[in-house]
Amino acid sequence: MNTFSDLVTSPVLRNNLARQSFKTPTPVQEQAIPPAMLGHDLVATAQTGTGKTLAFVLPILELLGRKPLSSKPQALILSPTRELAIQIDEAFARVAVGTGMRSAVVVGGMSEAKQLQTIRKGAQVLIATPGRLNDFLDRRLVSLETVSIVVLDEADRMLDMGFQPAVEAILRKTAPVRQTMFFSATFESTAERLISKYMKEPVRITVGSTTRPADKIEMVLYEVDTDRKLGLLRGLLEAEEGSFLVFARTKHGAERLAKKVSAAGFKATAIHGDRSQNQRNMALKGFQEGFYRVLVATDVAARGIHVDGIAHVVNYDLPQAPDDFIHRVGRTGRAGAEGVATTFATSAERGDIRNIERSLKLKLIKKELPAGIEREARNVAPVIEMPKHGGGYSNSDGFSKSFKGSTTASFRPKKRRFGTGR
Repeated sequence: MNTFSDLVTSPVLRNNLARQSFKTPTPVQEQAIPPAMLGHDLVATAQTGTGKTLAFVLPILELLGRKPLSSKPQALILSPTRELAIQIDEAFARVAVGTGMRSAVVVGGMSEAKQLQTIRKGAQVLIATPGRLNDFLDRRLVSLETVSIVVLDEADRMLDMGFQPAVEAILRKTAPVRQTMFFSATFESTAERLISKYMKEPVRITVGSTTRPADKIEMVLYEVDTDRKLGLLRGLLEAEEGSFLVFARTKHGAERLAKKVSAAGFKATAIHGDRSQNQRNMALKGFQEGFYRVLVATDVAARGIHVDGIAHVVNYDLPQAPDDFIHRVGRTGRAGAEGVATTFATSAERGDIRNIERSLKLKLIKKELPAGIEREARNVAPVIEMPKHGGGYSNSDGFSKSFKGSTTASFRPKKRRFGTGR
């Protein structure tokens, strides 16, 4: 299959693909679409950013278009996060123009009434997170008995997040004869058990290495004390061009870091589980459109971030597991583009770095910390003094709430890579 037109039979879909400048399929699309359109169960593993979404959206539209249009759900796409579900819905809408097929998003954190109204108006495709969909099923607000195509997208993350019982409950409520497709960036034994139980002789496709990042991503390591991380990040932002996706370990840490980066003069926002869905949508949209140069995210929230053109990923805090490193780094260098992934690690985390390198069979490029990075000033607690002669307490207000940014003398803006020595 050299072009999409070699495979797609629907003139409407051909026109939509051409309008979206989809001409030549990526390797995962080239290998996954033909068996999917033949109705086979499918297990496809490929690196993040290789075009897996279109690899299942296109077959769904082609297969449903061959049947009389129904007002009941015919296909279901399960996603681990709200953000990813919303992005899949946007991709579906672009390709489905003129087909008469509609989708409905079923996720938490958004209006339940609006979601149900969209389904009842006639949605052939449901794009859902397992938690909210299971809630609707338990309350008998939605039926999946007519669903004959099921896609599990980012299936490995769904299982890592503990959704396996919910996924199994959902699968049991779909049509007994169905096509099931499993798309993922990594593959674990828990997924194998799910595949053997709910899929029939699936076609298996593996594109590239699923245990290491893409080749065009430059992976850099700085050993840096915790109180110098902010200065180092600021230096990277001053020296490099393009957008930055920065990973923090906790929700509180992501929020706090975004505020510090903003205070340093860079437009930044955060995305994490404690933010409302509207706040998360606005943050992601602002980052996609370039209003925010920096997006600080936690691992769970970032799993739904599919944004082309991210120039730089920064592991401000180390991930919990090597697989998370792959998914973080895969947010840059998408669709064959080049990207840079920089990891900050303290001397106490050398063992964690060795574990990542050993598990993923890669070597991070260690670079010396540039001179001139000051330590971040810590807030000093107020001094409470007992008065010598009666009265109440007096509060010394001599402490500063501000922090010192890094000096900029060593970070003159330049076109070349920061810290490469070139």
